[in-house]
Amino acid sequence: MTASAAVATAACFLWLGMVIAISFVEAPLKFRAPGVTVPIGLGIGRLVFRALNAMEAGWAIAILVALVVGSWSGMAVPVAAGVAIAMLVVQLVAVRPMLTRRSDAVLAGHEGPRSRAHIVYVALEVVKVVALIWLGIALLA
Repeated sequence: MTASAAVATAACFLWLGMVIAISFVEAPLKFRAPGVTVPIGLGIGRLVFRALNAMEAGWAIAILVALVVGSWSGMAVPVAAGVAIAMLVVQLVAVRPMLTRRSDAVLAGHEGPRSRAHIVYVALEVVKVVALIWLGIALLA
């Protein structure tokens, strides 16, 4: 395995593990903990997801650099990486601002109608997880 492949593989699986742990384990469980109100859960979630997204951006950059400096046979690695990175970009640029506006309104006491942005974010997370699994398998093949 080349150094660029090793970096991409490590970044891929670290990124995958963080997304699964935070998005699919911590986030849903946080609101079930005793004493956690919606405002407290939203405050915690905003901090946690800000940190997760910063780490994700770092892993995406590491994978991108590894792809640029490495040589890859076939299209599986660049396509899978591209899908994962594209999902992250859409989440950060298009969906997170909507979620932030919604959480700002809830924290200010204005419930209003529920936002569908959360469902879109979760759907993008599922696509990103599938792409990262695909990328990890392609890197190890």
